[in-house]
Amino acid sequence: MKKDSERSTWTPTNPEFDSNNPMQIGGQAVIEGVMMRAPGLVATAVRRMNGEIVVRQHPFQSLNEKFKLSKIPIVRGAVGLGDMLFLGIKTLNWSAEIAMHDAELEEAKKKGNGMAVIPKRKGQTTLTLVVTLVVALTLGIAIFFVAPLFLTSHLFDFDETALAFNLVAGGFRIAILLLYLGAISRMKDIRRVFQYHGAEHKAVFAFELNDLLATEMVQKRSRFHPRCGTSFLLIVMFIAILSFSVLDAMMLDVVDELTLPIRLATHLPFIPIVGGLAYEIIKFSAKHSATRWGRVVVAPGLWLQRITTKEPDESQIEVAIVALKCALGIGDPARYEYSPQPVRTPIYSADVS
Repeated sequence: MKKDSERSTWTPTNPEFDSNNPMQIGGQAVIEGVMMRAPGLVATAVRRMNGEIVVRQHPFQSLNEKFKLSKIPIVRGAVGLGDMLFLGIKTLNWSAEIAMHDAELEEAKKKGNGMAVIPKRKGQTTLTLVVTLVVALTLGIAIFFVAPLFLTSHLFDFDETALAFNLVAGGFRIAILLLYLGAISRMKDIRRVFQYHGAEHKAVFAFELNDLLATEMVQKRSRFHPRCGTSFLLIVMFIAILSFSVLDAMMLDVVDELTLPIRLATHLPFIPIVGGLAYEIIKFSAKHSATRWGRVVVAPGLWLQRITTKEPDESQIEVAIVALKCALGIGDPARYEYSPQPVRTPIYSADVS
């Protein structure tokens, strides 16, 4: 740990940081922590069982930036969604490794075998992350797209009415989402994740409003944010109803009957486009959230955040602030020291005293 006198020459490590031109921040809750993403840097902060905060900070260039797609509407949204899914799973797995390491270490201590450190696991590989992403996407598509089509096809006779069919299928999608979120929100561990979700929103709000990034200031901010991924999910479902209705109406000019296989073959390839459209709507409505139209668009997502976010405590706010500062590159690196953990990427232990 460096002395206070050695900290005076420190400057922000994020080359994108400009205090006069605030950047857009995104993030997500992970197991006992928060991931924050700023242009050029990603930081994940996790609270360990012993109370210490560990942080992983690394450079990040999105595919939109790499291939200069950020000015192409819809495409940037679809590509950005893929970026966030990959990054989200990667950071979630990392936080799970920290949690499992602590649990195993605690178990070893209880057994009284004198183990101070347990054997290291192999770190995440690109193949593992890709497989995890594919499995997650497959399950998501099966539950929220295939299942509603299957239920609507077998329970109702709407083959000749594209709008009615997709309204019912969309209703099934929303019902499945609400039931799923309502069920998992009752689980103790998930509730803590939802508290960290609230802490992430509060920290981002505080940054956007130019507040001092201190626990008492951040805690005052709302846990509901218009750019949340929860809002994105609902927008996707509403757009799916409209876009798939138009698509089905066009297909009825080509085929006599829209069977389930035909609908799957035509709907599934359009999911990235639906995601891209949802991204554009979320981005536009967030900029105009003070207008009547903007409030109408974000209202369902804000309502749903009553389930997916919970009021965080001060210790959770503290973790979100550490993650945000490290993503911005404004957290003094002298406050962090190397802490060996069973992961391949560097981890830093935050001294938050």
